[in-house]
Amino acid sequence: MWFVYALGSAVFAALTSILAKIGIEGVNSTLATAIRTAVVLLMSWGMVFLTGTQTGIADISRRSWLFLVLSGLATGASWLCYYHALQVGAASKVVPIDKLSVVITLALAFVVLHEPFTAKNLIGCALITAGTLFMVL
Repeated sequence: MWFVYALGSAVFAALTSILAKIGIEGVNSTLATAIRTAVVLLMSWGMVFLTGTQTGIADISRRSWLFLVLSGLATGASWLCYYHALQVGAASKVVPIDKLSVVITLALAFVVLHEPFTAKNLIGCALITAGTLFMVL
């Protein structure tokens, strides 16, 4: 089932890029990010209440709170950079560079999470990097 959700994530991320590029025209990128964030916030809390999971808030550990907040800050910084890049650059160039996050994530998963890094991972990272450079140069 994870594959279906991952594929859905990819499809919605693609739609996000195209819809954002159209919607950001004539709008300050920081303001556009704030509007998008408000929508995501409402949608996320709506799902929490729809699924009845709000009672789990009290059970979240301090460590989890810390890393969830740090993740939120990283997400906010990513979105601010992404929207500004989309505003001033072509989506066909910005999006492939943004997707280098796959390569960076694999490297961080190896270093921070001690996940295995195989020859297949290395080849995949090299191909993603080469493909990104090929598309943007």
